[in-house]
Amino acid sequence: MHRQMYVHSCFRLNDNWFESSNELLDFSRTLSTEINNFLNDWFNEEDFVIVNTSGSTGQPKPIKLRKEHMINSAKATGAFFGLYENTSALLCMSAGYIAGKMMLVRAMVLGWHIDVVAPAANPLSASKKIYDFSAMVPMQLQASLGELNKVKKLIVGGGVVNNDLRKEIQNSSTEIFATYGMTETITHIAVKKLNKENRHNSFYNTLPNVSLDIDNRGCLIIRAPKVSEELVTTNDIVKLHSTTSFEWLGRFDNIINSGGVKLNPETIEEKLSDIIEERFFVSGIPDAVLGEKLVLILEGNRTESKLMEIKRKVKELVTLTKYEKPKEVFLIPKFVETETKKIQRKKTLDLVL
Repeated sequence: MHRQMYVHSCFRLNDNWFESSNELLDFSRTLSTEINNFLNDWFNEEDFVIVNTSGSTGQPKPIKLRKEHMINSAKATGAFFGLYENTSALLCMSAGYIAGKMMLVRAMVLGWHIDVVAPAANPLSASKKIYDFSAMVPMQLQASLGELNKVKKLIVGGGVVNNDLRKEIQNSSTEIFATYGMTETITHIAVKKLNKENRHNSFYNTLPNVSLDIDNRGCLIIRAPKVSEELVTTNDIVKLHSTTSFEWLGRFDNIINSGGVKLNPETIEEKLSDIIEERFFVSGIPDAVLGEKLVLILEGNRTESKLMEIKRKVKELVTLTKYEKPKEVFLIPKFVETETKKIQRKKTLDLVL
């Protein structure tokens, strides 16, 4: 017999209402194995669930998350965005990872009416409904540009929204937010507005009951007692504006030391995104003189003339300092990715080396 975890009386899943957890579990088998497995864990006797990290910065690893903390996270999201009972929501991400699991938890705890669709590139294509809320990865946002009016508020996580995509969403009627968080913080602990931007929303602002600090490396420290009993020390270099707002600069473990000059790949990539449309990243490779040499890794297949054109544009890009201009350019047909479509930089770079 499954323990009856609290489920809001307004909760609906694919237009269905459930009298018991067992009834919900039976229905979930018709949706997906991931959803059924998670709900089995949610309604069992344990006070925690086991969740795998995404693996974007290392090997995926299982960690324990307390159900009480997941409920607190759901309530914080509801309060921040003003999403209470009878909110209509769309789950279009895999429930195998924390982002998808938390959409279900928010719906059950807050009393949402949530629909589940397969995690396709354009999850809105077949929908005739208008939703109050959804969550996507950047690839889904890109593919859904023509139908974003079907979602009123959208959070985007699992990768950086590049400059070109940000320009395309500026006039969208949808309120679109980038999220900052990780599995250890039970998804996002901070968000920033991506469209209709102004100087007040150009950096991340925390959800309720979260405070911030930095360590001696300039990396973010998160105090969020409602979702984590311990301080979370990250490898994310930030500029702290207050104890509740920050600007993300890049990853400490991605820093390149080239001839004694420390280069931040994410800062360089933001500048390069003005001239490169396809997926790319910059990294350092061993060099006998410099120690590490800055290189540009491009995804796809290009003609020699196209490649020369990109090299010329990079050389002439005035926003790059002389140290930030890549010394070499490499082509990779397909980047190595995690299951959630995040680029695995180190494994992709190994293909080059």
